[in-house]
Amino acid sequence: MSQEPLPYIQRIKDYYQALGYGAPYRWASFEDVPIAELGKPLSKATIGLVTTAAPFKDGKGDQGPGAPHNGLAKFFQVYSASTDVEPDLRISHIAYDRDHTTAEDQGTYFPLRALKQLEAEGHIGRVAPRFHGLPTNRSQNTTINVDCVELVARAREDAIDAAVLVPNCPVCHQSVSLAARALEAAGIPTVIMGAAKDIVEHVGVPRLLFNNLPLGNSAGLPGDPASQVLGARMALDLLNETKPRTTVQSPLEWAGDPDWQSSYSNAALLSAEEIARRRAAFDKGKADARKVREEEASR
Repeated sequence: MSQEPLPYIQRIKDYYQALGYGAPYRWASFEDVPIAELGKPLSKATIGLVTTAAPFKDGKGDQGPGAPHNGLAKFFQVYSASTDVEPDLRISHIAYDRDHTTAEDQGTYFPLRALKQLEAEGHIGRVAPRFHGLPTNRSQNTTINVDCVELVARAREDAIDAAVLVPNCPVCHQSVSLAARALEAAGIPTVIMGAAKDIVEHVGVPRLLFNNLPLGNSAGLPGDPASQVLGARMALDLLNETKPRTTVQSPLEWAGDPDWQSSYSNAALLSAEEIARRRAAFDKGKADARKVREEEASR
């Protein structure tokens, strides 16, 4: 039986207040939702892919499956890479659900293989020659006025007909939602494959395929390529939807711990010692990320 969506906004507010961070984060929210229409059949469309996953950085610490938060692995500028080969992308820098999933299967957060299969089947015209990496910024101003502007420019260079955006952590879901809005305003229809339904809908986007799975699995179940292809197909078919704020839930269900929702970042279940440990780890991650940001800015 399918579970109700986890209320991430409230859970995150309670969690970070328990860690001692004070005033809650104010999530982006818009009443108006720009929407563009796909001007050709999917079978003739060029599909772009946008991810918040980071390229593996040699010498920057553990970034493997189940790795702890690693601020040194973050990136702060839009990047692009070829879709001709499967890249090595990691989400060790992102607050995905490490208690219930490991990010060992890249197909759960980067659906390039699934999109390529649908290209081979003729469901879409082709996958664009590049995919694009979108930074995860708590600063909505930076996301909107820097990252989204750059992303739209690159999408136009690629002449894509539509884009699939796949987030991982809670703030990632906000970032790709803002990016989807920017792409739609530029005339490029989008669909988000996401796991934090309330955050995406709070921002306001045209189309969301909701996978009610632990964060880190927005594109399907680990070790289950068929589920990943199913999710990609459902997301792509949503591109024909012309009504804004359309959310469709996939039939995928988590086969692991059935209590994953109740325990995710639930401060009520943590001891004082564990809360202190997590606060120290989070502060270190922020400090490491700040170093990376400064290094990128100086280049």
